[in-house]
Amino acid sequence: MSNSYSSTGTISSFFIEVAKIVRFGLRFFQEAFVPPIEWGEIRTQSYEIGYKCLSLVSLTSFAMGLVIIIQSRPTLVEFGAGSFLPIMAATSVFREVAPLVTALVCAGNIGSSISAELGSMKVTEQIDAMEVSGTNPYKFLVVSRVVATAILVPVLVMYADAVALLGAFLGANIQGEISMQLFFGQVFDTIAFGDIIPATIKSFLFGFVIGIVSCYKGYTSGQGTEGVGRAVNAAVILSLLMVILLDLISVQITSLLDLI
Repeated sequence: MSNSYSSTGTISSFFIEVAKIVRFGLRFFQEAFVPPIEWGEIRTQSYEIGYKCLSLVSLTSFAMGLVIIIQSRPTLVEFGAGSFLPIMAATSVFREVAPLVTALVCAGNIGSSISAELGSMKVTEQIDAMEVSGTNPYKFLVVSRVVATAILVPVLVMYADAVALLGAFLGANIQGEISMQLFFGQVFDTIAFGDIIPATIKSFLFGFVIGIVSCYKGYTSGQGTEGVGRAVNAAVILSLLMVILLDLISVQITSLLDLI
């Protein structure tokens, strides 16, 4: 009986938390388009996000492109379809691998960074001081970071596409030989706007959700270092969960559109 009560309480608390995040996110649309816009802070946060994530995105995307080819080659060669390796790699990378891997990397890296920064500001009462001085802390701290993540994640995804395809090309030449011109010629012949546009849209949503969740957890963190630590942990876990759920939904929508 107690287990059922605890599970019910966990589910209800989860939905309450989601409702608070949604309300926190709706405030973004109220504040984002009202001048003045903090362009300087947006540029600073964009640089910070790109700088912190670039090396990790490079490593993971290159490894994923390499692994896709190495793992897929035996099966395709067995069925006499080895020439389709570039096509398979391009479709996998553009549609799913690069957006999802980049978003997961950013959720862990950006989520922890933003929530820790805002949580520390909350604990040291810097946010309260900004309100007393007449500055809108939500606009300066939250809006700028959410805009930066929403812009930078799609940019990093495009970069990850190129790096993953480079890894796939090197993987294709480990046990075989294919020229760069032929490999990338097949890649660009395969890719259409129907592959790029949905991936770009969901990358933008990934960035927006990561920014909102991370800012919410940091902005509402509890007092003390323990509160900041819990906020960072919750921001990373919830960001990863939301990215995966959004990806599942977007895949279903894209599949339905392909059938039309």
